[in-house]
Amino acid sequence: MAEAPSSTLGIASRSQRWSVGALLLAVGDTLAARFGAVTVAGELSGFTRAASGHCYFALKDADGGAATLRCAMFRRAAALLDFAPRDGQQVELRGRLGVYEARGELQMVVESMRPLGEGTLFEQFLRLKAKLDAEGLFDAARKRPVAAFPVTLGVVTSLGAAALHDVLTTLARRAPQVRVVVYPSLVQGAEAPAALVDAIATAGRRREVDTLLVCRGGGSLEDLWAFNDERVVRAVAASPIPVICGVGHETDVTLADFAADLRAPTPTAAAELAAPSQREALDALAALAQRLRRPMQRALEQQAQRLDQRALQLARPSAVLAAHRQRLALAEQRAQAALRHALERARTQLPWLAARLRTAAATRLSRQAATVDALQARVAALDPRQVLARGYAWVTDEAQRPIVSVSSLAPGQRVHAVWADGEASAQVLSVRPAPRAGGDG
Repeated sequence: MAEAPSSTLGIASRSQRWSVGALLLAVGDTLAARFGAVTVAGELSGFTRAASGHCYFALKDADGGAATLRCAMFRRAAALLDFAPRDGQQVELRGRLGVYEARGELQMVVESMRPLGEGTLFEQFLRLKAKLDAEGLFDAARKRPVAAFPVTLGVVTSLGAAALHDVLTTLARRAPQVRVVVYPSLVQGAEAPAALVDAIATAGRRREVDTLLVCRGGGSLEDLWAFNDERVVRAVAASPIPVICGVGHETDVTLADFAADLRAPTPTAAAELAAPSQREALDALAALAQRLRRPMQRALEQQAQRLDQRALQLARPSAVLAAHRQRLALAEQRAQAALRHALERARTQLPWLAARLRTAAATRLSRQAATVDALQARVAALDPRQVLARGYAWVTDEAQRPIVSVSSLAPGQRVHAVWADGEASAQVLSVRPAPRAGGDG
């Protein structure tokens, strides 16, 4: 390889013949000398961070122009970022211009990056998202469950897209029993939204699939913009068939994702969510069959044992009768033993019970005698003769009615009086009532 001349590219000799590497090196040196450190503003596009920590992206004019500048930001500078760059974001870059020799492309090696505001596309994305969200297109309540075991799946994507290959490969591996119907559509460019709307509407009219997959591979915000088109989003929301949206890679998000009944991070993941693995389904069926067989097998075994027992009993009735005789003999022995025990116990308790009976009878007789004496004393105390013996007399009229008050007497009246030692008849000579207590006399 020839060495680059010490003179600048602009004053090089016309007869100078360059090798490719020397020319690119000279151009790079000229750019570095002419521009030095530069600051440029634009909109991020296709931002990626490699496993090494280096970042690669393009910078576009924010006004929608076609100019694009390739950029690289190495790990040392990327580690100083205090925000997460994303496609569509407006940023200000500071770095140096150079030439990437492997492709002969102009490249900016970025030393620093700061955000300036949202890019035009991203602003449109946010405005439309807010509008459709306010209309309820993204509400979780309107999401429908996808078929658990679909018979036929529909796929809306480009026939030449890698996404279709990924979906078909995944379904062939996981669920070969599922039939696939492809509804071809453009997935990028100005005509893509109308094509996507038509494909989704066609699937809805035919009603020949259980779940509809809307897919495409990854790309920049501009590449995926068809899935942010309002017409496409409304078509996904209005689809009579449940929709799984698998657009882009894991970090890509489109408005169609929000409107779909289920979002998948990639087309492959969309295929996995749409149909369960045949092997897993067969294993689950086998497990259920085993669970059903076990109780049936246990029931059959128990009935078989009972049948064997009944068969043995029928085959040897003499053994059954002998067992019953043995149980009856044992019961008779127990009854006789219990009776003997009861009689022996009664004989033992009889003298003690007789003594208790005699004691109780004597005590009761003594109590009854005392009671009789007390009653006799009370009767004797109430005997009228006993009262008359104390000096009282029992006075009656001629009709033998007792006279208990002088108010029943009148002078000249005949009365009869009884004493303890005899009786006499008498005539009332006069009546003198006793003065009343507290009276006038």
